[in-house]
Amino acid sequence: MNETDVTFSLVYGPVKSWRYGRSLGIDPIGAVSTCSFNCVYCQLGDIKHHITQRQIFVPTAQIQADLQAFAPWDVDMITLSGSGEPTLALNLGEILWMAKAITGKPVAVLTNGTLLGDGAVQIDLAIADQVAVKLDAVTSQQLHRLNRPVTNLSLTRILAGLKLFRQSYTGHFAIQTMLLAPWSELEQSLYIAEMRELAPDEIQLNTPTRPKPLTHQLDGRGNHTSTPRPYGVKYLKTVSAAVLKDFGDRIHNTLDIPVRYAPVATQTLGGEP
Repeated sequence: MNETDVTFSLVYGPVKSWRYGRSLGIDPIGAVSTCSFNCVYCQLGDIKHHITQRQIFVPTAQIQADLQAFAPWDVDMITLSGSGEPTLALNLGEILWMAKAITGKPVAVLTNGTLLGDGAVQIDLAIADQVAVKLDAVTSQQLHRLNRPVTNLSLTRILAGLKLFRQSYTGHFAIQTMLLAPWSELEQSLYIAEMRELAPDEIQLNTPTRPKPLTHQLDGRGNHTSTPRPYGVKYLKTVSAAVLKDFGDRIHNTLDIPVRYAPVATQTLGGEP
């Protein structure tokens, strides 16, 4: 499946990001949402194609042409995410080199981590200044309930790939975790044990602050700017600022790893969004 005939920009934003400031998004996937997960909270809506095979979805030259339209790139970060899992793009390395070369800006990749055991993916991601990896689950039950992965993916395989990638990656490495409900004592303990081994540069605790479209929407790539939204949405269960803070304090006090919080939490707690 090659989505080469797209009629929308593969570059979007700038998006106001609580993690990256003014972030200009690059979408290496294209019009048809494609991912190895189908997360219950995905702001794109339900994923249309559910795969783990890498391929070229859109040519690098087309992304470059769209990116040129945003010159002089008055942003803090170039971020690869878009309409699915960016590491599925076989030309990921080309896109990263191109974006860094023509913008002079740092580049981040937001990934669900399912392909990090692939040596070619590791080589591509080594180009990125920052990599943020989703880790919402420390048990198989959590993984299948929240992330709904492709059937050949297991938590054991995902964690093994994540640890292998961590051994070689020298950029800024973050773990991002979405909480839809408070975690049990066991789940928190397992998470802290994994973070002790991974030793990320920071942990980002999040809770769904944007609704989930009932159908796939390109608007979901950014800040959901359509007002009023011309499509149906589902509002998701969230946790309180206190729940995020309690878990974050436990992580930081145990491991001395910086913990950042979603905007709704930081605003409530008096911090910066």
